[in-house]
Amino acid sequence: MAEELDTSVSTLLGETIQEEGLNEKDLKNISEKLEVINLQFAKRNKRKIKTIRYLLIFLCIIIVAVFIALIAMNSEYLSWDFNNSESAIAGTLLHGFEFLFVRFAPFVFIVSVIGIVLTYRKQ
Repeated sequence: MAEELDTSVSTLLGETIQEEGLNEKDLKNISEKLEVINLQFAKRNKRKIKTIRYLLIFLCIIIVAVFIALIAMNSEYLSWDFNNSESAIAGTLLHGFEFLFVRFAPFVFIVSVIGIVLTYRKQ
């Protein structure tokens, strides 16, 4: 980070140490602070990966649950009286949702499973 910001590490850490006059104690102090920062970054990265993994698992569960619900419904709405405007609108919306869901959900499910596998591999 120091190179990207064109500044010294001691300035980033809030130290007022001159780089020419660094002694062993100052270097140890800076290295300890850098170690703490690296551990914080690692924890944050693990937490982010864990959150993404749980979101992907939740998405897979939702997709499976909706598929089960659609199978249980067995397109019953197709036998509704479409002369009634309310049932016609509801039936059309359900049919549109089912049409799109059945076509796109398998791809989303596969990508989610791949994402879950990749988040476990990074550990």
